Amino acid sequence: MTRLIAALALMLTAIAANAEEVTTYMLDNGMEVVVIEDNRAPVVVHMLWYKVGSADEPEGASGVAHFLEHLMFKGTDILEPGEFSEVVAANGGSDNAFTSYDYTAYFQRVAADRLELMMQMESNRMNNLVIDPAEVEPERQVVIEERNQRTENNPNALAGEQFRAAQFQNHRYGIPIIGWRHEIDDLSIADLQNFYDLYYSPNNTVLVVAGDVDPDEVLELARTYYGVIPAEPQLPERLRPEEPPQRAERRLTYVDPRVSQPYLIRSYLAPERDAGAQEEAAALVYLAELLGGSSFTSDLGQALQFDTQMAVYTNASYGGSSLDDTTFSFVVVPTDGVALSEAEAAMDQVIANFMNAEIDPARMDSLRTQLRASEVYALDDTAGLARRYGAALTQGLTVADVQAWPDILQAVTVDDIKSVAEKVLNREQAVTGWVVANQEEAR
Repeated sequence: MTRLIAALALMLTAIAANAEEVTTYMLDNGMEVVVIEDNRAPVVVHMLWYKVGSADEPEGASGVAHFLEHLMFKGTDILEPGEFSEVVAANGGSDNAFTSYDYTAYFQRVAADRLELMMQMESNRMNNLVIDPAEVEPERQVVIEERNQRTENNPNALAGEQFRAAQFQNHRYGIPIIGWRHEIDDLSIADLQNFYDLYYSPNNTVLVVAGDVDPDEVLELARTYYGVIPAEPQLPERLRPEEPPQRAERRLTYVDPRVSQPYLIRSYLAPERDAGAQEEAAALVYLAELLGGSSFTSDLGQALQFDTQMAVYTNASYGGSSLDDTTFSFVVVPTDGVALSEAEAAMDQVIANFMNAEIDPARMDSLRTQLRASEVYALDDTAGLARRYGAALTQGLTVADVQAWPDILQAVTVDDIKSVAEKVLNREQAVTGWVVANQEEAR
């Protein structure tokens, strides 16, 4: 097995040497342009990333970033409501958009010879969106219904909102991306217009084009369609409230009769991937895999699901892609008849055992190979590559950081993992939640 892993690692290293070809430009108006050349198919992915997400919203206007995303598919000075997507579909393509805490992104996947048309339309709605009151109110109801379906009708989503609000008491990561219902109701046309006018500007944008393209031709198209849009002189510096030091563990119990099975969550604030300093984040990736990755090989899975059969599900996760501090989390779903207090005590014992034991070098070799394979296989997904670079550049990283990440992952040592575990896994800086159908289960 050891020889097989070593051979696979050598093969993946050779494949990875043919990494993606990335060319970057900066337009005179401050727009970043990233071109990822991939000539294997006559297809292109055109993505426009705005460096603004729900965590950048004004206080009291939660949901404005997501609401505006919806309205971007309405009319402009030359496009009728819905016409943008109709044109994309008529040209054999697909399009969509998404809002996160740190960014809002719009994308189209089309034949390579339709790239100019995409730039023409996308640049138009960057600067000429018409926020029509006749479109705003019906779309508000669409957003509210989306919140109803994804959150209000989902006890786990509601628990997650409360849990995140307890985790982030000062930072706007504690506010749902879709917004609080009462604030969605109160968003005005002025709120939407002001947000659009300020943040939907070329100097707040990253254009990522990936696929069968020539970088110089992409640059010329970008200059033609985006380069003529003036920069926003009032664009503010991207500063956000910081979390104060947490000095005691926070606990909450969320009760909802719709909860089908009780479970517990433990979450710690953790460092994100930072430009030029991604080593701690890389070690946390390994920590999550070792403690709660595969149910068959992770410490939690082996101890709670197989050895003692105290749990039907265990997981540890780390979300390193974030502009500001992120989280490292555990989830345990106990077996019927096992109290949450027992499951939590067992989870804590697994963590303590991990901290006191040596990490098996063979497990490290296996994880390095798995992570290398994941990075290599990602090169085959053009849209995924575009998303990787777009998200990174809107979350404070650089192209060089993205390209260095696979090697940084490979360089992680057991000492790095133990060091970051000591730093992050501090109960005094954690939030622990029990999610139950009734108070009798909260024991």
